[in-house]
Amino acid sequence: MQALNAQVLFEKKSFKEIARHFLTRKNLLKHASNEDENKWHEIVEHSFVHLQLTFFSLLLAILVAIPLGVFLYRFQSLLKPTLYLIGIMQTIPSIALLALMLPFFGIGIVPAIVALIIYAILPILRNTIVGLYSVDPQLKKVATAIGLNDYKRLVLIELPLAIPMIITGIRTAAVINVGTATLAAFIGAGGLGEFIVTGLALNNTNLILQGAIPSAILAIFLELCFELIERFLVSEHLRQKIVR
Repeated sequence: MQALNAQVLFEKKSFKEIARHFLTRKNLLKHASNEDENKWHEIVEHSFVHLQLTFFSLLLAILVAIPLGVFLYRFQSLLKPTLYLIGIMQTIPSIALLALMLPFFGIGIVPAIVALIIYAILPILRNTIVGLYSVDPQLKKVATAIGLNDYKRLVLIELPLAIPMIITGIRTAAVINVGTATLAAFIGAGGLGEFIVTGLALNNTNLILQGAIPSAILAIFLELCFELIERFLVSEHLRQKIVR
């Protein structure tokens, strides 16, 4: 037992790996599966859970933030108090916010998604409002002059021109959520953070990288996906305007 514990401490091996090797060597585990296959299977499984956490929280944040942004654009007296409140909520450290969710939602996926929604709302909301305010006032006057009411002006003129800024906010929120979702493992929500948490507990660098590298790859993958979405939804001259 001392020798096995020494392997954890000095050789930086996981408990699972050491136990499997010991049982196989003693012929107590005759049908041991390939360790590399198991490792890749675990990474894929945890990556899928990580994507689920990111996707559902981002989708719900979009459904909340964009309508709220339109509402605040129309009722400007509520704009600053709402942005201040949401901004204060986002300044709460990630792990503290996750802990605050536990008394209300318990342990698991639900508190993690709620916390991720709170972090994703601000960039989407702020960019929605900025995008609507950045529409040329002359275009608004022309739309009113040709007989468009407030609703038609919003749907036909203001929102289409604000789409590049809105998509930018969603991209930012998605990348934030991919990183923050790694902390969801502390409250039993799963994801790639489980590798990182376990690696920190065992002082195992390989296990930490097993969670950190796929998380970084997921963030890059989401960036590329939003790049493609932007090419389809935003006209070229508007994209060039945002880049400048």
